[in-house]
Amino acid sequence: MRAPLLSADSTLVQFADEIGDTGPVAIEGGRTRWDVGGPLRQDARLVRAPSGVVQFQPEEMTVVVRAGTSVSELEYVLKDRNQRCALPNRGGTVGGAIVVGENDLAVFGKGSVRASVLEVRYVSSEGRLIRGGGPTVKNVTGFDLPRLMVGSLGTLSCIAEVILRTNPIPAVSKWYQSDDVDPFATFASLFRPSAVLWDGRSTWVLLEGHSSDVDDQVQILSRFGRFEEVDNPPQLPSHRWSLAPTDIRTLHQHSTGKFVASIGVGTVFAEKPQVQRQLSSAVSVISERLKSNFDPTVRLNPGRSVGVMS
Repeated sequence: MRAPLLSADSTLVQFADEIGDTGPVAIEGGRTRWDVGGPLRQDARLVRAPSGVVQFQPEEMTVVVRAGTSVSELEYVLKDRNQRCALPNRGGTVGGAIVVGENDLAVFGKGSVRASVLEVRYVSSEGRLIRGGGPTVKNVTGFDLPRLMVGSLGTLSCIAEVILRTNPIPAVSKWYQSDDVDPFATFASLFRPSAVLWDGRSTWVLLEGHSSDVDDQVQILSRFGRFEEVDNPPQLPSHRWSLAPTDIRTLHQHSTGKFVASIGVGTVFAEKPQVQRQLSSAVSVISERLKSNFDPTVRLNPGRSVGVMS
């Protein structure tokens, strides 16, 4: 059964009216990644985005959902039809997951957040309700708005509603752990593992798919060392870094403390924050121009910066 349609765009119009066109404003979700990007300015007015699953079309593998919906609620609706989406469930909201842009550990299986957002409806800094993208758009001119909003930390818009791509829940999903293998060789030997994690000593592998396919991959794992099936991946430290995937090998040269790195992805979860790196001049110019285009009065999520991601 499809999720029921909510009453229509009056809710989004009301949200746009609440955002308005003046004064600093920020969207408050589950606050699970509230400090990412630096401290919010104290004078910012807090607003909550509308919530609810508007429409789920499992045959099209798309779902229309409002930004204030918890990821847990969305997962519940999708699971009823044996589907899932790319958003990680860290206890927050759909909008929060999108603007932080943090992929699930199983990114190779679920897909990236950026690729999963097909359409956004958002309130601009001028208080206008705007739509960008679409589930069947093939040719795009100008800004690719859905991808642009992913990882923007709410500094370019106030997201109200999105269309997300979904995908089937695998028949089998199992974690395996070993203390005596090379994680990089292991990753290179497998066919599309959903995740390979490494903490400098132990390696965890998530295998998903049909039972026979997972069994074949387990046989490949056995060539590298002893793996045992475990219930869960390791607990993740609180700070998140991004490195080039090839730089993961050199993590021992960084003052990370304990860490868990995603092999092939470049995401690192560490005990200590990463030393802030200066953006290149070209990236800084592009970032400033985007901010000037989308929020010339600097009223959206003031104080946050996409250059501060730990």
